[in-house]
Amino acid sequence: MSAADSGVGVGVGVAVGSDPGVGYRGLSLWWDTLPGPVQVRPGLRGDMDVDVAVVGAGYTGLWTARSLALADPTLRVVVLEAEVAGYGASGRNGGWCSALFAASDAKLAGEHGKDAARRMRVAMQETVDEIGRAAVEEGIDCHFAKGGTIVAARGAAQVTRAKEEVAEARRFGASESDLAWLDAGPAHDRIGVTRMSGATYTPHCAAIHPARLARGLADAVERRGVPVFEGTPVVGIRPGRGGRRPEAVTARGTVRADVVVRALEAWTPTMPRERRALAPVYSLMIATEPLDETFWKEARLPARETFSDHRHLIIYGQRTADGRIAFGGRGAPYHFGSAVRPGFDRDARVHEGLRRTLVDLFPAARDAAVTHRWGGPIGVPRDWHSSVGLDRTTGIAWAGGYVGDGVSTTNLAGRTLADLVTGRDSDLVTLPWVGHRWPRWEPEPLRWLGVNAGLLGVQLADRTEERRGRPSRLSSWMSGMLGGH
Repeated sequence: MSAADSGVGVGVGVAVGSDPGVGYRGLSLWWDTLPGPVQVRPGLRGDMDVDVAVVGAGYTGLWTARSLALADPTLRVVVLEAEVAGYGASGRNGGWCSALFAASDAKLAGEHGKDAARRMRVAMQETVDEIGRAAVEEGIDCHFAKGGTIVAARGAAQVTRAKEEVAEARRFGASESDLAWLDAGPAHDRIGVTRMSGATYTPHCAAIHPARLARGLADAVERRGVPVFEGTPVVGIRPGRGGRRPEAVTARGTVRADVVVRALEAWTPTMPRERRALAPVYSLMIATEPLDETFWKEARLPARETFSDHRHLIIYGQRTADGRIAFGGRGAPYHFGSAVRPGFDRDARVHEGLRRTLVDLFPAARDAAVTHRWGGPIGVPRDWHSSVGLDRTTGIAWAGGYVGDGVSTTNLAGRTLADLVTGRDSDLVTLPWVGHRWPRWEPEPLRWLGVNAGLLGVQLADRTEERRGRPSRLSSWMSGMLGGH
Protein backbone atom coordinates (compact mmCIF):
# COMPACT_ATOMS: atom_id res chain seq x y z
CA MET A 1 0.00 0.00 0.00
CA SER A 2 1.18 3.48 0.43
CA ALA A 3 1.54 7.03 1.55
CA ALA A 4 4.17 9.02 3.26
CA ASP A 5 6.02 11.96 4.64
CA SER A 6 8.43 12.29 7.53
CA GLY A 7 7.94 13.13 11.17
CA VAL A 8 11.13 15.10 11.49
CA GLY A 9 9.17 18.26 10.83
CA VAL A 10 11.12 19.61 7.89
CA GLY A 11 9.10 21.77 5.50
CA VAL A 12 8.88 20.48 1.95
CA GLY A 13 10.16 22.26 -1.10
CA VAL A 14 12.45 24.56 0.92
CA ALA A 15 16.01 25.12 -0.21
CA VAL A 16 18.25 25.19 2.86
CA GLY A 17 22.03 25.58 3.06
CA SER A 18 24.30 24.17 0.38
CA ASP A 19 22.00 21.28 -0.49
CA PRO A 20 19.07 22.72 -2.48
CA GLY A 21 17.08 19.52 -1.92
CA VAL A 22 17.46 19.35 1.84
CA GLY A 23 13.89 20.54 2.41
CA TYR A 24 12.57 17.40 0.74
CA ARG A 25 14.24 15.19 3.35
CA GLY A 26 11.18 15.75 5.53
CA LEU A 27 8.82 14.05 3.09
CA SER A 28 9.31 10.56 4.54
CA LEU A 29 11.70 8.08 6.12
CA TRP A 30 12.60 7.13 2.57
CA TRP A 31 13.61 10.66 1.59
CA ASP A 32 15.45 11.13 4.87
CA THR A 33 17.56 8.02 4.22
CA LEU A 34 18.53 8.72 0.61
CA PRO A 35 22.29 8.48 0.17
CA GLY A 36 24.08 11.68 -0.72
CA PRO A 37 22.57 15.11 -1.42
CA VAL A 38 19.17 15.49 -3.10
CA GLN A 39 19.91 17.23 -6.38
CA VAL A 40 17.10 19.45 -7.68
CA ARG A 41 16.95 19.50 -11.46
CA PRO A 42 16.45 22.71 -13.46
CA GLY A 43 12.99 23.72 -14.60
CA LEU A 44 11.62 24.19 -18.11
CA ARG A 45 12.94 27.22 -19.96
CA GLY A 46 10.47 28.35 -22.57
CA ASP A 47 8.23 26.60 -25.07
CA MET A 48 9.07 23.16 -26.45
CA ASP A 49 7.89 20.91 -29.25
CA VAL A 50 8.23 17.16 -28.58
CA ASP A 51 6.68 13.82 -29.44
CA VAL A 52 5.51 12.93 -25.91
CA ALA A 53 5.12 15.19 -22.86
CA VAL A 54 4.72 13.33 -19.56
CA VAL A 55 3.08 15.33 -16.78
CA GLY A 56 4.25 14.07 -13.41
CA ALA A 57 7.59 12.54 -12.34
CA GLY A 58 6.27 9.86 -10.03
CA TYR A 59 6.50 6.17 -10.80
CA THR A 60 3.86 6.36 -13.55
CA GLY A 61 5.57 9.16 -15.42
CA LEU A 62 9.09 7.80 -14.97
CA TRP A 63 8.25 4.20 -15.96
CA THR A 64 6.41 5.62 -19.00
CA ALA A 65 9.41 7.73 -20.01
CA ARG A 66 11.78 4.78 -19.59
CA SER A 67 9.51 2.45 -21.56
CA LEU A 68 9.18 4.96 -24.40
CA ALA A 69 12.94 5.47 -24.53
CA LEU A 70 13.45 1.71 -24.73
CA ALA A 71 10.71 1.24 -27.34
CA ASP A 72 11.94 4.01 -29.64
CA PRO A 73 15.09 5.94 -28.70
CA THR A 74 14.37 8.47 -31.47
CA LEU A 75 11.24 9.73 -29.71
CA ARG A 76 11.52 13.20 -28.19
CA VAL A 77 10.13 12.73 -24.66
CA VAL A 78 10.13 15.17 -21.73
CA VAL A 79 8.89 14.83 -18.14
CA LEU A 80 7.39 17.82 -16.31
CA GLU A 81 7.23 17.84 -12.50
CA ALA A 82 5.82 20.50 -10.17
CA GLU A 83 8.18 19.65 -7.30
CA VAL A 84 10.91 16.99 -7.62
CA ALA A 85 10.85 13.47 -9.03
CA GLY A 86 9.29 11.13 -6.46
CA TYR A 87 7.67 13.95 -4.48
CA GLY A 88 4.23 12.31 -4.26
CA ALA A 89 3.25 8.78 -3.25
CA SER A 90 6.22 7.37 -5.17
CA GLY A 91 8.59 8.64 -2.48
CA ARG A 92 6.29 8.18 0.49
CA ASN A 93 4.55 4.80 0.19
CA GLY A 94 4.87 1.66 2.28
CA GLY A 95 7.30 0.00 -0.12
CA TRP A 96 5.07 -2.91 -1.17
CA CYS A 97 5.99 -3.89 -4.73
CA SER A 98 3.06 -6.28 -4.91
CA ALA A 99 0.80 -8.00 -7.42
CA LEU A 100 -2.24 -6.38 -5.82
CA PHE A 101 -4.62 -4.67 -8.25
CA ALA A 102 -7.24 -2.21 -7.07
CA ALA A 103 -10.19 -4.12 -8.57
CA SER A 104 -10.75 -7.68 -7.35
CA ASP A 105 -10.81 -10.76 -9.58
CA ALA A 106 -14.57 -10.94 -9.05
CA LYS A 107 -15.06 -7.33 -10.13
CA LEU A 108 -12.83 -7.76 -13.20
CA ALA A 109 -14.54 -11.02 -14.14
CA GLY A 110 -17.97 -9.44 -13.76
CA GLU A 111 -17.07 -6.51 -16.02
CA HIS A 112 -14.61 -8.07 -18.47
CA GLY A 113 -14.87 -11.86 -18.17
CA LYS A 114 -13.04 -14.51 -16.18
CA ASP A 115 -10.17 -14.90 -18.65
CA ALA A 116 -9.52 -11.14 -18.55
CA ALA A 117 -9.35 -11.27 -14.76
CA ARG A 118 -6.83 -14.12 -14.94
CA ARG A 119 -4.66 -12.28 -17.47
CA MET A 120 -4.68 -9.17 -15.30
CA ARG A 121 -3.58 -11.15 -12.26
CA VAL A 122 -0.75 -12.87 -14.17
CA ALA A 123 0.42 -9.54 -15.63
CA MET A 124 0.61 -8.05 -12.13
CA GLN A 125 2.56 -11.04 -10.81
CA GLU A 126 5.04 -10.79 -13.66
CA THR A 127 5.39 -7.06 -13.05
CA VAL A 128 6.85 -7.61 -9.58
CA ASP A 129 9.77 -9.48 -11.13
CA GLU A 130 10.00 -6.98 -13.99
CA ILE A 131 10.66 -4.18 -11.48
CA GLY A 132 13.40 -6.23 -9.85
CA ARG A 133 15.01 -6.82 -13.25
CA ALA A 134 14.72 -3.16 -14.24
CA ALA A 135 16.30 -2.01 -10.99
CA VAL A 136 19.28 -4.28 -11.60
CA GLU A 137 19.55 -3.17 -15.23
CA GLU A 138 19.54 0.51 -14.25
CA GLY A 139 21.85 0.04 -11.28
CA ILE A 140 19.20 1.16 -8.77
CA ASP A 141 19.80 -0.15 -5.24
CA CYS A 142 16.21 0.08 -4.00
CA HIS A 143 16.64 -2.66 -1.35
CA PHE A 144 14.46 -5.03 -3.42
CA ALA A 145 13.69 -8.16 -1.35
CA LYS A 146 11.03 -10.53 -2.66
CA GLY A 147 9.88 -12.08 0.60
CA GLY A 148 6.16 -12.08 -0.21
CA THR A 149 3.30 -10.82 1.96
CA ILE A 150 2.01 -12.38 5.18
CA VAL A 151 -1.48 -11.25 6.28
CA ALA A 152 -2.35 -12.38 9.80
CA ALA A 153 -5.83 -13.55 10.78
CA ARG A 154 -6.41 -12.38 14.35
CA GLY A 155 -9.75 -13.53 15.70
CA ALA A 156 -12.59 -15.62 14.33
CA ALA A 157 -14.00 -12.99 11.99
CA GLN A 158 -10.63 -12.44 10.34
CA VAL A 159 -10.07 -16.19 9.98
CA THR A 160 -13.43 -16.50 8.19
CA ARG A 161 -12.60 -13.64 5.86
CA ALA A 162 -9.07 -14.93 5.16
CA LYS A 163 -10.30 -18.40 4.20
CA GLU A 164 -13.02 -16.88 2.01
CA GLU A 165 -10.32 -14.87 0.24
CA VAL A 166 -8.33 -18.02 -0.49
CA ALA A 167 -11.45 -19.84 -1.70
CA GLU A 168 -12.32 -16.97 -4.05
CA ALA A 169 -8.77 -16.94 -5.40
CA ARG A 170 -9.14 -20.63 -6.22
CA ARG A 171 -12.41 -19.96 -8.06
CA PHE A 172 -10.57 -17.54 -10.32
CA GLY A 173 -7.65 -19.84 -11.04
CA ALA A 174 -5.07 -18.82 -8.44
CA SER A 175 -3.03 -21.79 -7.21
CA GLU A 176 -1.74 -22.70 -3.75
CA SER A 177 1.59 -21.20 -4.81
CA ASP A 178 -0.12 -17.88 -5.54
CA LEU A 179 -2.09 -17.55 -2.29
CA ALA A 180 -2.13 -20.02 0.58
CA TRP A 181 -3.73 -20.37 4.00
CA LEU A 182 -1.18 -21.02 6.74
CA ASP A 183 -2.16 -22.55 10.07
CA ALA A 184 -0.88 -20.85 13.22
CA GLY A 185 2.43 -22.75 13.37
CA PRO A 186 3.68 -22.06 9.84
CA ALA A 187 2.31 -18.51 10.06
CA HIS A 188 4.25 -17.91 13.27
CA ASP A 189 7.45 -18.98 11.51
CA ARG A 190 7.05 -15.94 9.27
CA ILE A 191 5.61 -13.32 11.63
CA GLY A 192 5.35 -13.06 15.40
CA VAL A 193 2.21 -10.99 15.97
CA THR A 194 -0.19 -11.38 18.87
CA ARG A 195 -3.49 -13.29 18.82
CA MET A 196 -2.79 -14.91 15.43
CA SER A 197 -4.86 -17.96 14.48
CA GLY A 198 -3.30 -18.29 11.03
CA ALA A 199 -2.49 -16.18 8.00
CA THR A 200 -2.62 -15.92 4.24
CA TYR A 201 0.66 -15.82 2.33
CA THR A 202 1.55 -14.84 -1.22
CA PRO A 203 5.07 -14.82 -2.67
CA HIS A 204 4.15 -12.09 -5.16
CA CYS A 205 5.52 -9.06 -3.31
CA ALA A 206 8.88 -7.43 -2.70
CA ALA A 207 9.80 -4.90 -0.05
CA ILE A 208 11.58 -1.86 -1.49
CA HIS A 209 12.95 1.56 -0.52
CA PRO A 210 10.50 3.73 -2.49
CA ALA A 211 12.49 6.96 -2.78
CA ARG A 212 15.62 5.13 -3.91
CA LEU A 213 13.55 3.61 -6.72
CA ALA A 214 11.94 6.92 -7.69
CA ARG A 215 15.12 8.98 -7.70
CA GLY A 216 17.02 6.17 -9.40
CA LEU A 217 14.41 6.01 -12.15
CA ALA A 218 14.70 9.77 -12.73
CA ASP A 219 18.45 9.38 -13.18
CA ALA A 220 17.90 6.40 -15.48
CA VAL A 221 15.52 8.17 -17.85
CA GLU A 222 17.90 11.12 -18.07
CA ARG A 223 20.73 8.75 -19.00
CA ARG A 224 18.46 7.48 -21.78
CA GLY A 225 18.08 11.01 -23.15
CA VAL A 226 14.79 12.09 -21.52
CA PRO A 227 14.96 15.48 -19.75
CA VAL A 228 13.17 15.69 -16.37
CA PHE A 229 12.16 19.28 -15.63
CA GLU A 230 11.54 19.78 -11.90
CA GLY A 231 9.98 22.86 -10.31
CA THR A 232 7.68 23.12 -13.35
CA PRO A 233 4.00 22.94 -12.32
CA VAL A 234 1.61 22.15 -15.16
CA VAL A 235 -1.44 24.38 -14.77
CA GLY A 236 -3.44 22.93 -17.63
CA ILE A 237 -3.52 20.12 -20.19
CA ARG A 238 -5.16 21.13 -23.45
CA PRO A 239 -6.50 18.34 -25.64
CA GLY A 240 -5.74 18.38 -29.33
CA ARG A 241 -8.61 19.50 -31.58
CA GLY A 242 -9.10 20.48 -35.17
CA GLY A 243 -5.54 19.74 -36.20
CA ARG A 244 -4.07 21.42 -33.10
CA ARG A 245 -1.76 19.21 -31.07
CA PRO A 246 -2.29 18.68 -27.33
CA GLU A 247 -0.37 20.92 -24.93
CA ALA A 248 0.94 20.94 -21.38
CA VAL A 249 0.80 24.51 -20.14
CA THR A 250 3.21 25.75 -17.45
CA ALA A 251 4.22 29.16 -16.16
CA ARG A 252 7.67 28.47 -17.64
CA GLY A 253 6.44 27.69 -21.13
CA THR A 254 4.07 25.54 -23.16
CA VAL A 255 5.04 22.06 -24.31
CA ARG A 256 3.35 20.90 -27.50
CA ALA A 257 3.36 17.20 -28.27
CA ASP A 258 1.71 14.48 -30.29
CA VAL A 259 0.74 12.86 -26.97
CA VAL A 260 0.45 14.35 -23.48
CA VAL A 261 0.47 11.75 -20.68
CA ARG A 262 -1.40 12.70 -17.49
CA ALA A 263 0.47 10.89 -14.72
CA LEU A 264 -0.65 12.84 -11.65
CA GLU A 265 -2.56 10.25 -9.56
CA ALA A 266 -3.82 12.01 -6.38
CA TRP A 267 -2.97 15.41 -7.88
CA THR A 268 -5.24 14.77 -10.90
CA PRO A 269 -8.07 16.84 -9.35
CA THR A 270 -5.81 19.92 -9.48
CA MET A 271 -6.21 19.98 -13.26
CA PRO A 272 -9.10 21.94 -14.82
CA ARG A 273 -12.16 19.73 -15.47
CA GLU A 274 -10.66 16.85 -13.45
CA ARG A 275 -11.86 17.78 -9.95
CA ARG A 276 -14.17 14.73 -9.73
CA ALA A 277 -12.00 12.22 -11.61
CA LEU A 278 -10.24 10.83 -8.52
CA ALA A 279 -10.64 11.38 -4.79
CA PRO A 280 -7.36 12.11 -2.97
CA VAL A 281 -7.52 10.03 0.23
CA TYR A 282 -4.71 10.28 2.74
CA SER A 283 -2.71 7.33 4.05
CA LEU A 284 -0.25 7.97 6.91
CA MET A 285 2.87 6.19 8.13
CA ILE A 286 5.33 5.93 11.01
CA ALA A 287 8.77 4.35 11.27
CA THR A 288 10.68 3.13 14.29
CA GLU A 289 14.33 3.41 15.07
CA PRO A 290 16.42 0.42 13.92
CA LEU A 291 15.49 -2.54 16.13
CA ASP A 292 17.90 -5.10 17.54
CA GLU A 293 18.10 -8.82 16.88
CA THR A 294 16.29 -9.61 20.13
CA PHE A 295 13.22 -7.86 18.73
CA TRP A 296 13.49 -9.50 15.32
CA LYS A 297 13.91 -12.97 16.84
CA GLU A 298 10.38 -12.52 18.20
CA ALA A 299 8.85 -10.48 15.38
CA ARG A 300 10.49 -12.58 12.63
CA LEU A 301 9.85 -11.47 9.01
CA PRO A 302 13.08 -13.34 8.11
CA ALA A 303 12.80 -12.66 4.35
CA ARG A 304 11.60 -9.07 4.87
CA GLU A 305 8.02 -10.16 4.20
CA THR A 306 5.61 -7.26 3.95
CA PHE A 307 2.80 -7.67 6.46
CA SER A 308 -0.75 -6.76 7.37
CA ASP A 309 -3.80 -8.37 8.97
CA HIS A 310 -7.33 -9.10 7.81
CA ARG A 311 -9.08 -6.13 9.42
CA HIS A 312 -11.17 -3.87 7.18
CA LEU A 313 -9.30 -0.61 7.80
CA ILE A 314 -6.13 -1.14 5.79
CA ILE A 315 -2.79 -1.39 7.59
CA TYR A 316 0.55 -2.27 5.99
CA GLY A 317 4.15 -2.64 7.09
CA GLN A 318 7.62 -3.83 6.21
CA ARG A 319 10.93 -4.68 7.86
CA THR A 320 13.32 -2.22 6.28
CA ALA A 321 16.81 -3.09 5.12
CA ASP A 322 18.24 -1.23 8.13
CA GLY A 323 16.04 -3.08 10.62
CA ARG A 324 13.21 -0.62 11.25
CA ILE A 325 9.48 -1.18 11.00
CA ALA A 326 7.84 1.16 8.49
CA PHE A 327 4.12 0.95 9.24
CA GLY A 328 1.09 2.72 7.84
CA GLY A 329 -2.64 2.69 7.37
CA ARG A 330 -5.78 4.54 6.48
CA GLY A 331 -7.77 6.54 9.00
CA ALA A 332 -7.10 10.14 7.98
CA PRO A 333 -10.16 11.99 6.69
CA TYR A 334 -10.89 12.91 3.10
CA HIS A 335 -10.64 16.69 2.79
CA PHE A 336 -13.47 18.75 1.31
CA GLY A 337 -13.17 19.65 -2.35
CA SER A 338 -10.46 17.02 -3.04
CA ALA A 339 -7.96 19.32 -1.37
CA VAL A 340 -4.29 18.25 -1.31
CA ARG A 341 -2.03 20.24 1.02
CA PRO A 342 1.25 19.58 2.84
CA GLY A 343 -0.51 20.30 6.14
CA PHE A 344 -2.61 17.15 5.68
CA ASP A 345 0.48 14.92 5.61
CA ARG A 346 0.55 14.71 9.40
CA ASP A 347 -2.29 13.99 11.77
CA ALA A 348 -1.29 13.44 15.41
CA ARG A 349 -4.41 11.40 16.16
CA VAL A 350 -3.88 9.01 13.25
CA HIS A 351 -0.15 8.71 13.85
CA GLU A 352 -0.72 7.85 17.51
CA GLY A 353 -3.35 5.31 16.44
CA LEU A 354 -0.79 3.69 14.14
CA ARG A 355 1.71 3.49 16.99
CA ARG A 356 -0.87 1.79 19.22
CA THR A 357 -1.74 -0.68 16.46
CA LEU A 358 1.92 -1.47 15.91
CA VAL A 359 2.42 -2.16 19.62
CA ASP A 360 -0.71 -4.32 19.64
CA LEU A 361 0.82 -6.41 16.84
CA PHE A 362 4.35 -6.41 18.29
CA PRO A 363 4.33 -5.63 22.04
CA ALA A 364 8.14 -5.62 22.07
CA ALA A 365 7.98 -2.39 20.01
CA ARG A 366 6.38 -0.54 22.94
CA ASP A 367 9.58 1.25 23.94
CA ALA A 368 10.94 1.71 20.43
CA ALA A 369 11.34 5.32 19.38
CA VAL A 370 9.19 6.49 16.48
CA THR A 371 11.67 8.50 14.43
CA HIS A 372 9.50 9.45 11.45
CA ARG A 373 5.85 10.35 10.95
CA TRP A 374 4.54 11.26 7.53
CA GLY A 375 1.69 10.90 5.06
CA GLY A 376 0.35 11.66 1.64
CA PRO A 377 -2.62 11.22 -0.70
CA ILE A 378 -3.49 8.27 -2.91
CA GLY A 379 -5.87 8.43 -5.88
CA VAL A 380 -9.20 6.63 -5.51
CA PRO A 381 -11.56 6.30 -8.50
CA ARG A 382 -15.31 6.10 -7.91
CA ASP A 383 -15.41 2.45 -9.01
CA TRP A 384 -12.10 1.31 -7.43
CA HIS A 385 -10.83 0.31 -10.90
CA SER A 386 -7.37 1.42 -12.03
CA SER A 387 -7.13 2.62 -15.61
CA VAL A 388 -4.65 3.27 -18.40
CA GLY A 389 -5.39 4.53 -21.88
CA LEU A 390 -4.81 6.81 -24.84
CA ASP A 391 -7.48 8.88 -26.55
CA ARG A 392 -6.15 9.24 -30.08
CA THR A 393 -8.71 11.91 -30.99
CA THR A 394 -7.33 14.31 -28.36
CA GLY A 395 -3.80 12.99 -27.92
CA ILE A 396 -4.30 12.67 -24.16
CA ALA A 397 -3.05 9.53 -22.41
CA TRP A 398 -3.49 8.69 -18.74
CA ALA A 399 -2.86 6.12 -16.03
CA GLY A 400 -3.85 5.99 -12.39
CA GLY A 401 -6.51 5.22 -9.83
CA TYR A 402 -4.27 2.73 -8.04
CA VAL A 403 -6.00 3.04 -4.62
CA GLY A 404 -2.64 2.66 -2.90
CA ASP A 405 -1.45 -0.36 -4.91
CA GLY A 406 0.64 1.62 -7.37
CA VAL A 407 4.25 0.62 -6.77
CA SER A 408 4.06 -2.21 -9.31
CA THR A 409 0.93 -1.16 -11.22
CA THR A 410 2.74 1.98 -12.36
CA ASN A 411 5.39 -0.10 -14.08
CA LEU A 412 2.72 -2.05 -15.94
CA ALA A 413 1.09 1.28 -16.81
CA GLY A 414 4.31 2.71 -18.20
CA ARG A 415 4.99 -0.30 -20.40
CA THR A 416 1.36 -0.31 -21.59
CA LEU A 417 1.41 3.41 -22.41
CA ALA A 418 4.59 2.95 -24.42
CA ASP A 419 2.89 0.25 -26.50
CA LEU A 420 -0.21 2.41 -26.98
CA VAL A 421 1.81 5.47 -28.01
CA THR A 422 4.06 3.56 -30.43
CA GLY A 423 1.19 1.48 -31.80
CA ARG A 424 2.69 -1.85 -30.76
CA ASP A 425 0.10 -4.65 -30.81
CA SER A 426 1.08 -6.37 -27.55
CA ASP A 427 -0.70 -8.47 -24.95
CA LEU A 428 -0.49 -5.50 -22.57
CA VAL A 429 -2.82 -3.32 -24.63
CA THR A 430 -5.55 -5.98 -24.42
CA LEU A 431 -5.62 -6.16 -20.62
CA PRO A 432 -9.00 -5.28 -19.10
CA TRP A 433 -7.96 -1.98 -17.54
CA VAL A 434 -6.89 -0.49 -20.87
CA GLY A 435 -9.32 2.22 -21.95
CA HIS A 436 -11.43 1.93 -18.79
CA ARG A 437 -13.27 5.17 -18.01
CA TRP A 438 -14.02 6.11 -14.41
CA PRO A 439 -17.45 7.33 -13.39
CA ARG A 440 -17.09 10.75 -11.82
CA TRP A 441 -17.33 11.24 -8.09
CA GLU A 442 -20.38 13.04 -6.74
CA PRO A 443 -20.17 16.82 -6.33
CA GLU A 444 -19.52 18.26 -2.89
CA PRO A 445 -20.72 17.97 -0.19
CA LEU A 446 -21.89 14.47 -1.22
CA ARG A 447 -18.33 13.36 -1.99
CA TRP A 448 -17.08 14.49 1.43
CA LEU A 449 -20.01 12.86 3.21
CA GLY A 450 -19.76 9.58 1.29
CA VAL A 451 -16.00 9.02 1.53
CA ASN A 452 -15.80 9.90 5.22
CA ALA A 453 -18.90 7.84 6.00
CA GLY A 454 -17.21 4.87 4.35
CA LEU A 455 -14.11 5.43 6.45
CA LEU A 456 -16.13 5.53 9.66
CA GLY A 457 -18.11 2.50 8.54
CA VAL A 458 -15.09 0.22 8.16
CA GLN A 459 -13.70 1.39 11.50
CA LEU A 460 -17.01 0.54 13.15
CA ALA A 461 -17.04 -2.84 11.40
CA ASP A 462 -13.63 -3.68 12.85
CA ARG A 463 -14.73 -2.76 16.36
CA THR A 464 -17.93 -4.78 15.97
CA GLU A 465 -16.05 -7.85 14.73
CA GLU A 466 -13.56 -7.68 17.56
CA ARG A 467 -16.41 -7.54 20.08
CA ARG A 468 -18.72 -10.16 18.51
CA GLY A 469 -16.22 -12.48 16.84
CA ARG A 470 -18.08 -12.79 13.54
CA PRO A 471 -17.88 -10.94 10.21
CA SER A 472 -19.67 -7.61 9.99
CA ARG A 473 -22.12 -6.93 7.18
CA LEU A 474 -21.59 -3.18 7.53
CA SER A 475 -18.21 -3.19 5.79
CA SER A 476 -19.57 -5.03 2.75
CA TRP A 477 -22.45 -2.60 2.49
CA MET A 478 -20.17 0.44 2.77
CA SER A 479 -17.72 -0.98 0.24
CA GLY A 480 -20.49 -1.72 -2.21
CA MET A 481 -21.94 1.76 -1.78
CA LEU A 482 -18.57 3.35 -2.60
CA GLY A 483 -17.66 0.94 -5.39
CA GLY A 484 -14.87 -0.88 -3.59
CA HIS A 485 -15.55 -4.50 -4.57
